[in-house]
This record gives sequence, structure tokens and C-alpha cells, in this order.
Amino acid sequence: MERVFGRLRSNAITAVVALPLGLGCLVSGSALGQSSIDYEIWGSDQSNSRADAGAPGVSGSWLWIWDSQDIQGKLRANKAPQPLGCDGNNAAGAGPCNLYDVFPSNLAEHDSDGATGKTLEDLSGFGRLHGMLPDPQNRYMNLNIFAPDGGYVGIMDGESKAAIALFRVSGTSSGRSVHMSFWNADGSALLVANLHGKVLERIDVERDSNGKITQATLNRAAALGVGKGLQITDQPKVYLGNNAQGQPMLGSISGAYDTDALGDLTPKGDCKENGCAAEADGDQGGRPNNVIICPIVSDSNKAYITFGAGGLLVADTTTTPMTIVGEYGNQAINGAGCGGVQVNKNMWLNAGVSASSAGATQSTFTIYTLDDSAFSSTASQPEPQVIFRDSTNTATIGSAQGAATNDTGQLPGTTTRRDSHGMAKTTSGKFIHTVDRIQNTVDVINTETLERSTYDLTSANGKGQGLGACAATSVSDDPALPKNDPAPDLLEATPDGQYLVVALRGPVPVSVNHSAQGSCPGVGLIKLTQNGASGRLFGVLRSTNTVDTATGSAPGGHAYTGLERSDVHGAAVRRKSPLR
Repeated sequence: MERVFGRLRSNAITAVVALPLGLGCLVSGSALGQSSIDYEIWGSDQSNSRADAGAPGVSGSWLWIWDSQDIQGKLRANKAPQPLGCDGNNAAGAGPCNLYDVFPSNLAEHDSDGATGKTLEDLSGFGRLHGMLPDPQNRYMNLNIFAPDGGYVGIMDGESKAAIALFRVSGTSSGRSVHMSFWNADGSALLVANLHGKVLERIDVERDSNGKITQATLNRAAALGVGKGLQITDQPKVYLGNNAQGQPMLGSISGAYDTDALGDLTPKGDCKENGCAAEADGDQGGRPNNVIICPIVSDSNKAYITFGAGGLLVADTTTTPMTIVGEYGNQAINGAGCGGVQVNKNMWLNAGVSASSAGATQSTFTIYTLDDSAFSSTASQPEPQVIFRDSTNTATIGSAQGAATNDTGQLPGTTTRRDSHGMAKTTSGKFIHTVDRIQNTVDVINTETLERSTYDLTSANGKGQGLGACAATSVSDDPALPKNDPAPDLLEATPDGQYLVVALRGPVPVSVNHSAQGSCPGVGLIKLTQNGASGRLFGVLRSTNTVDTATGSAPGGHAYTGLERSDVHGAAVRRKSPLR
């Protein structure tokens, strides 16, 4: 039997507007299983936290944080789990947290020469929280703020929920934006994907003996350009002053850009990005458009830099500047991959559809492995292993096989398109779970045998029987919106090995709107079954935002007429007992 929990509250999040926020949770069967490991679930809601934003995902955002103990206790009592606040008391029911409250608008902007005279309030692009990830110590979270021409990346204390640092990355002749950032293996650096700037940037992190961050420095000398003809047009910034809990923010900027590291050529002498002045594109299709998707970091601190149009550069992130140690064309590694995990010596990567409008007629679901220990000076070595390539992939972003387009849109039940995106491994490392954002399915690969299986996120058992948790928590203010459409995105395993938490997109998707329209925005709880070989959508922690009035679209989907704007793109887990 399925139980639905929910309540509505009204809370003055800002001093100006009272924001009505609805919360809900559906759970099939019993409550979350008992666990000896306490953790928090963090959801990154891309929707605006201001009513007058004018466009989706450009002004503020919401942080949804739930405590595993509160989830267990409240569900046993037939009550809704409540999101934590970020005011220092961090009480259940005080959330969600407004990005503008976590990072106060009066923070003063500084460059390497000192204060610029501007505050955060004076600047554009502070919105669209795209994802948050815990550091290896599980003490801090990064915040990746992806609004156009924004370029902001923050660090937040996971225990106190206080902001500790905020940076704006370099502006280049190609642009500026932060898509995602990844911690290195020991938490001594944060590797930042300046997507439109086409630069991998590094924030060096200093800690005391207890793992507390004592300084964070954006090191310009570490920057690695991946585009062509790059020029620095705006210096990076750091924002100082007191955070919302009255504590001083930290941060600095150091170093000088290395001209060669920003240059056009790889160590092999090929263009980093096709069409550079040297006219020497890389092998196997080269790299046509190097907007950085994700710099996925291995245990050996290599960053696997994926690109929107395909191809891959692998960088040693420990050197200053960071240096390229591997280079692949887009025929070897197709485009727009964001999933990546390491199991033993193998890095697992994927390819999906483009975030640009071109992606509306693409279909891609491909999974690769690369041996992290076997890089050489030869391009495209070690050779990627194709673990799975869907037979319906279109001949796009590097793929030479398949139909030119797939015009079936994104409506559930009619579309045949696929989009591989989020990827996670089970705690044992035996299974890799990769979501299909359009088909609402998860492909599972056994890392030992390479056998593949699938389960769905729309049925009660993951195998087509009964209605899944998304059905009862779907948005209801537009009867024509397809229900039970989870649209899964980024995901991560809980430390007890029992669940995967997965971001579920909303009816007005802020990013990749041609492939990500969903009906039950929030964070899904996938109960792992068969010792991690399968799963089912066990529950939905529903997020909601009717404060945001910006209009959006979902090409190939439904023209939604309701008020819901919540759009959770990232879901992450922070273990509450930090690792020292």
C-alpha cells in the first residue's frame, strides 16, 4: 500500500516576499530501513528564488536538505520529512534554504588587487544551482551556480550550513559559466569546469589537522585552457564579508596565467579544439566544441574533461599549470557525457545528448571505460572500451552510426529517444547504475562480468508491475501534463549501501529542456535490490516552488500551464560523521 504525506506552509524567506512552499513525500511500503550511518540528502533546485527574475534559472535558487534520521522517524509517524534550514539552528521544517540567504547580497567583490567597489547584489548570473557534491571528508559541499554568464562556485560547511567561500571564475573571449566542479582525491583542491570560458580552473584548499578549511585560493597559474584563441577578458573574483551566520568568508586569488597552458595545442601538437590557427585537428574527429561538461576526477587526481560536442582531454591536476596527459577525438568518446565513477583502475564515463537545441533530435546512451593507470604520450591511448552503445543512437556528437535525427520528442510513452546522464556506483563497486533521463529507466552494468540489465522508475517493483512513487506525487495543476514521469538526473549512493538518491526534474526544466521535463520534482529514493543489481523508486521527497513566475518551455514535451517551477538537477549525500 502506498502512503502520501504532505503539508503546505507559508514562510517569509526574504524580507520582501512571503513565499508559499509545499512539501511532500510518498513512500511505498515501510519507511527507510534502519541504518547505523547517519547522512543528509542534498537537492539542487535550479528554479529562481525571486519572483521577478524574468527567465528560468537566472536569479537565486533553493537548497533542499533532508536528514536521514528525520526521514525515518517522520515516515514511521505518517508525517512528512521536513527540509533543514541553513541559519545555524538548521531545524527540520526551516528549509528549503534560499541561495541568496546562504550567500548574502552585501558580500563585497574583490579581485587580486583588492575591492572592486561592487557587491553580489550588483552582479548578474547568480542563480541556477546545478549541483552540489561533498568533499572526501564529508565536511564541506561545493555549490555550482550555472546561470548564463555567471561563473560562480561556492563552498559551504555541511555541518553548520554556513557559506565559507564564493568565487567567480575567469571571463574569457569564449564566455564564462560554471557547470560543475569536482573535489580532488584528498580534498586539497576543487576543479572547476568553466563551461563557456573553456578553461579548467583550480581552487587550492588548505586545511588544519582536523580537516577544517582554513583558506581557499583560486590559483590562476593552475588554469588549463581547452579552447582555441583564448584570451582572458575578466579576472576572477572572490567575495568577502560576513556570511549569514555572522562569520567571515575566506578566499583569495593568486598566481599568473601560463600562456602555454592557455594556448591552442595539445602535447601531441594537435588543436585542443578543432579549427585552431595551427589547422591540425586531433585524431578521430578531434574536438569540435570544447564547452566543458564535467571534469571527473580519478583517485590519481586525473581530470577526465568531457565536452559538449564530444572528445576528451585528460589532465594531471596536481601540476601547476595543470597538464594534458591524454587526448581523444569525438569518434572515440562521443559528446555530452556527465556521468563518471571509478572502480578499481577503471574510469567509467558516458555519453548523452547535447544540452543545446541541437540535442532535441539526438538520442544517445553509451557507456565507456578507460584504464586510469595506462596513459601514454600517444593520443587515444589507452583505447576506450565501449561497454554499451544503444542500437538506436543517432549519428550525432561524434557517433558515426545511426539515423541522422530522432524526432519523437520527449513525451513518455511516445518518444524513443534516450539520454544517458547521471551515473553512480554501489558501495561495493560491483554495479554501475546509469539513468536515462527520457525513458525513466536505469541501466545497470556488472563491473566484473560487464553484463547489463535494466529497471524502470515508473512501476512499483521496477519491472513494470504497479504504479511507482512518482505517480502519486506528480504535479496536479495541469491535467494534461503526463503524470508518473520522473525524469531522473544526477544520483549518488547512500553510505549504508541501501539506496540511491536521484534528482527528479520538474515540468518547467531550466536546463536541457528538450530532454528533462518531469512531473514530480524533488529527490527520488531508489531502493536497491538483488544486492545492488537492480532497484525500484521507493519514494519521492517532493520539492516545490510557486514563487518563481518565469515562463519556460519543454520542446517536444507538454506545454505546461501550471504554477510549479521546482527543478532539481542534482542530488547528493553527505555523511554526517565527517571522515578525518
